[in-house]
Amino acid sequence: ESRKGFAALKAASDQRISRFEALTAKLHRLSYNFQAELTRIIATSTNDRLVLQNNIAALDSKVRRMQVSFSWQITAPLRALRRLLTKLSSQPITTALAPSPPLPSTRAAAEFIIDEPFFWVLPAGALTVRGWCLLPDGEAPAKIRARIGERVILGFTQLPRADVATAHGPGSSEFSGFQIEVTLTPGRQSMHLEISDRAGSWSLLFQTEITAFTPTLDLPPAVESYEQWLHLYEDLTPTALHKLTERLAELPVRPLISVLLPVYNTPEIWLRQAIESVRAQVYQEWELCIADDASTVAHIRPLLEEAALSDARIKIVFREKNGHISHASNSALALAGGEFIALLDHDDELAPHALAEMALALSRQSDADLLYSDEDKIDEQGRRFAPYFKPAFLPDLFLGQNYLTHLAVYRATLVRAVGGFRPGFEGSQDWDLALRVIAQTTADRVVHIAKLLYHWRAIPGSTALTLDQKKYHGAAAQRALQEHLTRTGQVATLSQVIGGHWRVIYSLPTPPPLVSIIIPTRNGVRHLRRCLDSLRAKTSYPHYEIIVIDNDSDDAATLAYLREIAATGVQVLPYAQPFNYSAINNFAANHAVGEILALLNDDLEVITPNWLEEMAAQALRPEIGCVGAMLYYPHDSIQHAGIVLGVGGVAGHAFKTFPRGSEGIFNRARLVQNYSAVTGACLVVRRSTYLQVGGLDEDNLAIAFNDVDFCLKVRAAGYRNLWSPFAEFYHHESASRGAEDTPAKQARFGAEIKIMRDRWGAMLDTDPAYNPNLSLNSEDFAFASPPRARRYSPPISLNSINS
Repeated sequence: ESRKGFAALKAASDQRISRFEALTAKLHRLSYNFQAELTRIIATSTNDRLVLQNNIAALDSKVRRMQVSFSWQITAPLRALRRLLTKLSSQPITTALAPSPPLPSTRAAAEFIIDEPFFWVLPAGALTVRGWCLLPDGEAPAKIRARIGERVILGFTQLPRADVATAHGPGSSEFSGFQIEVTLTPGRQSMHLEISDRAGSWSLLFQTEITAFTPTLDLPPAVESYEQWLHLYEDLTPTALHKLTERLAELPVRPLISVLLPVYNTPEIWLRQAIESVRAQVYQEWELCIADDASTVAHIRPLLEEAALSDARIKIVFREKNGHISHASNSALALAGGEFIALLDHDDELAPHALAEMALALSRQSDADLLYSDEDKIDEQGRRFAPYFKPAFLPDLFLGQNYLTHLAVYRATLVRAVGGFRPGFEGSQDWDLALRVIAQTTADRVVHIAKLLYHWRAIPGSTALTLDQKKYHGAAAQRALQEHLTRTGQVATLSQVIGGHWRVIYSLPTPPPLVSIIIPTRNGVRHLRRCLDSLRAKTSYPHYEIIVIDNDSDDAATLAYLREIAATGVQVLPYAQPFNYSAINNFAANHAVGEILALLNDDLEVITPNWLEEMAAQALRPEIGCVGAMLYYPHDSIQHAGIVLGVGGVAGHAFKTFPRGSEGIFNRARLVQNYSAVTGACLVVRRSTYLQVGGLDEDNLAIAFNDVDFCLKVRAAGYRNLWSPFAEFYHHESASRGAEDTPAKQARFGAEIKIMRDRWGAMLDTDPAYNPNLSLNSEDFAFASPPRARRYSPPISLNSINS
């Protein structure tokens, strides 16, 4: 009776605990977005406050030292005389040429917004004040100026603002933008913005107090926008382009690059800009091969004939019958005499150094067969946005999205060898071509240039805005991919992913191989129970064994549960040694009999039932090494979507804390792709590969980074590691091991960091899955400031990669 009573009490207690956990999870989900945003704001404002306090303190100290100095005291009469002369002057002199205009007596009745700056406490130096303004009659101001002390700075008006026109309707609002470039000196100062109507009457628009400080900490500038990043780091000045010309002159070989430009009914303004972007190239060894696909608008023929007369390097063919883009591209290809061909859409633009960077890359790697660059989008006003800082060539990501296009340069002999562009693949003709060319070469001959060399025009009807603009794109892409899989002997099917991209679903052999699921634990009954219950209830894979390694548990409830599961067929192996994640998994791998090993933390919870079908099918591919999964925090934000090397000094998780379902960056959080490493919290690998590289490093990496080290050993052995978003788990984050919260743990962690830096240092700083224009100081794919050619060394993170 006592046992029955105790069992009933325990069941009731477990039920209350479950309800409490459910309520806690719900509370986390409801509060997470607020907490994450609050944390970000606090971190940002704390850093800004410390910088500002430091600068104010330094400035105050400097002022105090100056005021008590002998030179300050002895020059006091001179300063008094200066103040007197200033007061007596009827027209304060603002420049050597002209007096300051009088202050306006009225405040403008105008509607306006100041877009930037966001705050008026900012570093001394150059400042851009930008916004828009409309007078009551709907007209934009004729002039605008800023008054700072005795200085008056005239700005620019009548700048295009399509967003204002959208909100206010067409008319003057379309050109209501203004911009003023001012220079701030350190200290507190007043700024007045004044506007003039067409009659020349000035009035006050806005006034504020500005605090400008001189930064004293050696930190890189913070980047809040792509526009700011371009302003800071894209150097396309005449001096820089001249130096590039000098570098090109030293090249022993300068191959001819034929730019293919198929044209059909292109608006005149965009076609002219596309052609002029080629003519403006720093690299001169090019030819522009234009094929007009029987355009029906009147301006096309005279425009193209004019272009051909203006430059002998421009070749034109006028097709008699419209054949769509594949036929037109082949007509342009027939004109090409270059060793390499570059692809340009008829309404896009090349950066002025685009072909120069390609030529320099070919001088570094003369056997390259396909080269591609980073890209961004450009709107009708010429504003650039949405940069895609791409990874190096990742074969599995390329099967999900065609990220090589824009700018792509091919060896011409290979393009002709595969038959050029195939009719019937319009909308995905470039992807189809790249798939066939890459099948004729090797991955090391596909070269990525991490520079923004192509501007993709984002206008209505363009796929730059959305793939849905061209409905035929999806069917053509599916056909191109399916034919590629068939040609290369892969048994797989395709499924479309949100965002217009694709998933390749690889088939398992019949019968599927045995998978040994390895789960270390210590006194973690509650987490282990949840993990095993979810495995048994949700795993649809038919052939697996579970091996639980008990790392010297001494909790009575845990020991009882281990005896219980052992009676149901789970293999429980005792491991009575100090915690060593590497040694525990190596020990289990030696006892496993499965062809595939699945390393799982005991605090995982299965979400997708076919997780093991997905991961095992990927792991069985001969070229694949380690396979990782999508892990979420219990409040439905991403914990792991692959590992990026170099973040925080060693490695960090991609898209950490992004919301579940997020696209990440350019849909990468939704696509299977290759990463250098994946977390050992959920890692699937062939047992033969595990043993081939010697398993995890139990001698030097007992706790942290052993999974990263293992993945890098697998990669060094010639395999590609891979992450899939289609195997999903909740991860209850280091529930059994705990945090690095003692001096001893932190000392051990620091030693493991040193081992990783000593062993893999150069590789950690050049992750092929991560662009050098992206930051190593965060896990959100933010812009690097500065880019890592001038790298700012980040602090070492104390977050374990196993956790």
